[in-house]
Amino acid sequence: MTSSVLGSVTLGYRPLWNQRRDLAGVQLFVEAGQQGAIDAVHLLDALAELDTLTTPPLLLSMQSRQLLCDMLDHAPANDGTHWIEVRQEWLTDAAMAQRVRAAHQRGLRLVWRGPAEQPPEADLARCFVRSLITLSPQGALAALQAGAAQRDVSSLTSAAATRSPVLAGQIYEGVASRALMAHCLDQQNAYALLGWPDEDILHSHRHQAIAPEHRTMMRVIKAVEADQSMEQIEAVLSEEPVLAYRFLAYVNSAGVGVRTGVESLRHGLMMLGYASLAKWLVAQLPQASEDNNLHPVKAAMVLRARLMEHLLDAGTEDALRRDIYLCGLFSQLDLLLGEPLGTVLRRIPLSDRIYDATVKHAGPYASSLEIACAQATDDTKAIRALCRKHNLPIDDANRALLRTLVTLKVQPASR
Repeated sequence: MTSSVLGSVTLGYRPLWNQRRDLAGVQLFVEAGQQGAIDAVHLLDALAELDTLTTPPLLLSMQSRQLLCDMLDHAPANDGTHWIEVRQEWLTDAAMAQRVRAAHQRGLRLVWRGPAEQPPEADLARCFVRSLITLSPQGALAALQAGAAQRDVSSLTSAAATRSPVLAGQIYEGVASRALMAHCLDQQNAYALLGWPDEDILHSHRHQAIAPEHRTMMRVIKAVEADQSMEQIEAVLSEEPVLAYRFLAYVNSAGVGVRTGVESLRHGLMMLGYASLAKWLVAQLPQASEDNNLHPVKAAMVLRARLMEHLLDAGTEDALRRDIYLCGLFSQLDLLLGEPLGTVLRRIPLSDRIYDATVKHAGPYASSLEIACAQATDDTKAIRALCRKHNLPIDDANRALLRTLVTLKVQPASR
């Protein structure tokens, strides 16, 4: 993407999660800079340069009505990898409705966004390939009641009478409870959820530390058995924050007998060796977690770590790059382990830079961690303000985010 386009927008993001609890796509918030307008054609051309067969589709969410008008009027038809969001609140005038019809006829893939109780008119509804729906409190309650009735096999009459407002194949946002999430994805076959009910899911595990994912542990074991490279094994291991933390705690334990502190996963893998690693992983399997609802929570931490890598470009310094990554990966370990973050991090010999950034909110990593957290929201004004505060050019922040999205993967069927 050219610097002129990158410098004229502020970008934020939010992941979409599918029924498998895997990444289904990414909502990309786009706000025009102080100049007020961007070239929609150049923006889409630039995004197309980032697309691969496994890169997640982007749901482009324009943060102003004028920006949406420019996109609808000038964006060329694409190959289906990007969607353009159209908010119901901006469909109230005839001019916007006409723009939507014309954009649909040109082949743009449009997504309607609005409350379940205010769907678009029938002729306009045909212009949208999908809907991004918000349930009202009453709608959420009705959905929960329908879900409970569906689970009660002895109450078929009640299940038939309690119809869910959740529609198959659509996207839902603002889902704050684990039960409603399960109803949308598992019972009603919603396409995806925008955002994830982290708080409710973590609350259900509040009485014990969260264990590493079974499926990730099996991937590491299979990589070791296949004699894959150290880089490949490290890549899989670093996709699970709890597993990575436990591994570092183990290689630094008295039983392993390492004389100097091991600060990185790579160093630990080299010290332990394949055979000992496989033995340790197998010993951990009985305590592994089978709760796939935790995967989006952990995957969001991995995404933040990757974003920090790009925000703080380490160049050719691999050790520095790994340190920056661990800072992002471990920045919310307290939520998973149920202990203060400072206590958790002091158990392993991490660099002071990681502790300072995550606990003291100071040091050379602190600004990048703050910006990375802000970019995972739709508050584009706050993102731009933080970039100014920390003297980070907005085009560098945008470039870091887009480079991070390229590293993400979805299954082909998710498109």
